[in-house]
Amino acid sequence: MDQAVDNTPDNNKKKIALTVLTIVIVIGGLVTILYLRYKAHHISTDDAFVEGKIHTVSAKVSGTVKTIHVTDNQFVKEGQLLVELDDSDYVLRLKETEAALAAEKAKAGEADSKLDTAKGQLSEHDAKTAIAKANVALSEANLKQAQLDIKRAENLYKDEAISKEKYEKTQTSYSVLTAAKNSAMEQLRQAELAFKTQRSVIKQTEAMQISQLSAIKQKEALSEEAALNLSYTKVYAPASGYINKKSVETGNRIQAGQPLMAIVALDDIWVVANYKETQVSKIHPGQKVEISVDAYPGKKFNAAVDSIMAGTGAVFSLFPPENASGHYVKVLQRIPVKIVLDNTTVKEHVLRVGMSVVPTVIVE
Repeated sequence: MDQAVDNTPDNNKKKIALTVLTIVIVIGGLVTILYLRYKAHHISTDDAFVEGKIHTVSAKVSGTVKTIHVTDNQFVKEGQLLVELDDSDYVLRLKETEAALAAEKAKAGEADSKLDTAKGQLSEHDAKTAIAKANVALSEANLKQAQLDIKRAENLYKDEAISKEKYEKTQTSYSVLTAAKNSAMEQLRQAELAFKTQRSVIKQTEAMQISQLSAIKQKEALSEEAALNLSYTKVYAPASGYINKKSVETGNRIQAGQPLMAIVALDDIWVVANYKETQVSKIHPGQKVEISVDAYPGKKFNAAVDSIMAGTGAVFSLFPPENASGHYVKVLQRIPVKIVLDNTTVKEHVLRVGMSVVPTVIVE
């Protein structure tokens, strides 16, 4: 009787322990089931970072920095003036090229004037040639008539129908007309030679004019280049964003293409998450993503899957793996997935390029 009473508390303890154990097992099972269900519809990774467009700012010409209009971490808008270089040398160069261009244009004007004059003189020589040809034709007609007259006079003189004096006058007239024809022929020859010479002068002047136009184009190109280089002494923001890594100060001598600072465009950022290759089969563009950030504990950022890279991260590394040596060890690869944030998150500028994040893709 006493032994039965003594065993009752032990039995109660065993029952309580068994009950507690059962409850723990049930709760653990439920938690496990819920966790597995959650994992089946939520794919996470902590190998993810915020990325964005980083614009390197540099000058297109060399020179001495005269003024810097921005400081580190300052927000600037696209087209805002950032840096000014000393432009005195470039202003001088522009003036030199403009003066050279003006001189070439003046020479071209002279060539145009010479060409107009030469063409006018050619017209005069053409008119003189026409007159000379008419004079030759007239002198030939007169001489032909004189030839007929002298033959008639010879016959009449032989028949003593005219006096010797009249016959000699006919001979004299023929000689005069012969000389007139020869003179007209010489004038025609000189007129044609002058016309030919003037045409040669025009060709030379036209060639000089073409050469002058070519010289003008060259000087215009140099002048445009000088004006462009002068404009390059002012460096403007290529995009809106925050100034970072400013490495230039007033008075520094810089070279063309030398990085002066960087602009981080936080209006255009995204997340690159490196998911395991065993997870990627469940990820597709357009799926919703929740992003957690260490800098903002308890806060979730909405996003969506944009695209999946066509290769693993190892393939695009500086030293890709070489597996032909015979010592191959299989390593689980990771494939980068681009995740885009919603507009509200981007506009708030709360995320910074390079931040570590934990994206969770929601699988429907």
